Amino acid sequence: MMHRPPPDDFSLKETKPHLGGGKITGDKLTSTYDLVEQMQYLYVRVVKARDLPAKDVTGSCDPYTEVRMGNYKGTTRHFEKKSNPEWNQVFAFSRERIQSTMLEVTVKDKDFVKDDFMGLVLFDLTEVPKRVPPDSPLAPQWYRLEDKKGMKLKGEIMLAVWWGTQADEAFPEAWHSDAATVGGADALANIRSKVYLSPKLWYLRVNVIEAQDLIPIDRTRFPEVYVKAVLGHQALRTRVSMNKSINPMWNEDLMFVAAEPFEEHLVLSVEDRVAPNKDETLGMCGIPLQYVERRLDYKNINSRWVNLEKHVIVDGEKKKEVKFASRIHLRISLEGGYHVLDESTHYSSDLRPTAKQLWKNSIGVLEVGVLSAHGLSPMKTKDGRATTDAYCVAKYGTKWVRTRTIIDSFTPKWNEQYTWEVFDPCTVITIGVFDNCHLQGGDKGNGARDSRIGKVRIRLSTLETDRVYTHSYPLLVLHPSGVKKMGEIHLAVRFTCSSLLNMMHMYSQPLLPKMHYIHPLTVTQLDSLRHQATQIVSMRLSRAEPPLRKEVVEYMLDVGSHMWSMRRSKANFFRIMGVFGGIIAVGKWFDQICNWKNPLTTVLIHILFLILVLYPELILPTIFLYLFLIGVWYYRWRPKNPPHMDTRLSCAENAHPDELDEEFDTFPTSRPADIIRMRYDRLRSISGRIQTVVGDLATQGERLQSLLSWRDPRATALFVIFCLIAAIVLYVTPFQVVALLTGFYVLRHPRFRHKLPSVPLNFFRRLPARTDCML
Repeated sequence: MMHRPPPDDFSLKETKPHLGGGKITGDKLTSTYDLVEQMQYLYVRVVKARDLPAKDVTGSCDPYTEVRMGNYKGTTRHFEKKSNPEWNQVFAFSRERIQSTMLEVTVKDKDFVKDDFMGLVLFDLTEVPKRVPPDSPLAPQWYRLEDKKGMKLKGEIMLAVWWGTQADEAFPEAWHSDAATVGGADALANIRSKVYLSPKLWYLRVNVIEAQDLIPIDRTRFPEVYVKAVLGHQALRTRVSMNKSINPMWNEDLMFVAAEPFEEHLVLSVEDRVAPNKDETLGMCGIPLQYVERRLDYKNINSRWVNLEKHVIVDGEKKKEVKFASRIHLRISLEGGYHVLDESTHYSSDLRPTAKQLWKNSIGVLEVGVLSAHGLSPMKTKDGRATTDAYCVAKYGTKWVRTRTIIDSFTPKWNEQYTWEVFDPCTVITIGVFDNCHLQGGDKGNGARDSRIGKVRIRLSTLETDRVYTHSYPLLVLHPSGVKKMGEIHLAVRFTCSSLLNMMHMYSQPLLPKMHYIHPLTVTQLDSLRHQATQIVSMRLSRAEPPLRKEVVEYMLDVGSHMWSMRRSKANFFRIMGVFGGIIAVGKWFDQICNWKNPLTTVLIHILFLILVLYPELILPTIFLYLFLIGVWYYRWRPKNPPHMDTRLSCAENAHPDELDEEFDTFPTSRPADIIRMRYDRLRSISGRIQTVVGDLATQGERLQSLLSWRDPRATALFVIFCLIAAIVLYVTPFQVVALLTGFYVLRHPRFRHKLPSVPLNFFRRLPARTDCML
């Protein structure tokens, strides 16, 4: 049996870190890096050297510089046959790991057997100056090389040495002593912090109107023609034209996702279905997207005729013949008024339309300090021992950030701060933690995939403005064996509002751009387009240097979250029951009132009801005043912390192993036939219950319809006569009298009640439904 952790193990913990080196006062921004703990580094900038002595028999040297601090050593690249090399490289040594009082900078000559010593410069760390931005960078100086005894040698080296923090401009590109075990330029690039931008995505609408003068290969039959459109890896097709002729018509829209810069052409081909599994191409055309018209609303776009070209295959290659008379009528546009959904709609971080002209002003700034993590689980084995090389990725809007990788640590400290512009408060930032499996450099790690450690989502609308939230978030991941806590990540978050009025105004605006409501896309189209958008984003970011890998992007964008999951279905059912729980509670309370469980409360309700009936103008003010008082009362217990992953709400704590195995199954399935049969039977059982509930709902609706349909002539006659009598009685009786009599009847004492169902309910249940017509 799996050990169930205590409830607080998966909880959110508030922390009080030493932010900004103690310079932060209240919640006011005092410096660029005021949401992280200051980390002290010794920076060494090796600029260049001159007049280095010749060491080879050829009268030249192959110099490089070695920067040594205790047990840590960093080296510059070497130059061949150059006595005046220029390196311009920066080295950063973490103060926490420094165990020496002297910095040693040595210039050496690269050799096959043993590198020759050319000279060194020593620095006493107690005399190194401090620099804090926004101070200007420290100017490098020339230092004469010395031997190990302090005697002057030939040659000089230009250096700058200073104490600084991670706020220093040199920090992102510096060689870090934390990564001393990583070798190779490719591997070093893979561990540095980077900022990425998602490609600009457009919806491409292709309206296929008609074609003219097609030349079918077999002219003895009526052609069954459709149009196939291909853009990159996306392929769509129209239906087969209803008028089977050489001038077919479709007037059908095909929607694609296109990304700037537009690399692929839109390729259209007119196909003739000559047999069930055989199509013949009647003509093709390629359209470059750079010249396609862009529109911001649904204004008319001029259509155009495009000539079709015939392609024949000669010697395995495609050759183009002369153009012939066949042509196709198209209307093509890049839709700038839509927002291209590349994220799950529940966790969207950006809701702006594609066209920048339609963007509204930003309403504030989001600042996130990625402080540290602790208690991380071992993710891999290296040299016979378990280790983790963790880095963070944060995604908000089109901006992705990646922290540097902390090598071989279960308690990494990043202390990196990032900023985003906010255009809508009802958006979510996602922060994921991953294990870097590409530290070998080169092509050695191509088969490896960066492992997911966990992620955190924070909805901006749940944050108070100008408040710094410092919390330790649990990193929870669902495995086939169950939910597992992979560690905790320590974050500092602040949402600063530039205009409170603008932010309040956003709550009255549509969530998506207006084109989504004026000319909405179907649910099927949106699902397909979102899949294509995530594929494009992951492909483009994986081509960056260093790449943000496909598995990382897909995890951050929740690719696959729409797949069937028994656990998620249960969680959603319990969420619905939670929503209806309040209505059910009100119903139970009203039932207690009607049954006089508390006579005093029932009498008070009678008095309140009498007042509202006699003074109906008080009904709406009373309701809104009641809601106001409830809101003010609940303010005392308002949530003080941001929401976080809830294992109980997700039904992850006690999920059945087979249900989890089904959730992690591939699509299409890769499980044995007997397991598939068992799961299919279980799904049939659940579907049967759902089918029964849906049928019952339909029955109740059909009974309402049958009141006036004369399907049951006696029931309809009774109802019609009742309606006539009710109309006369209500006409001659004041409404307040009717309301009072009805209310007092409903609230009557239990001694005037009986346990049998009421007459209206008995009448309703006897009405016919269309269940008799079901097979």
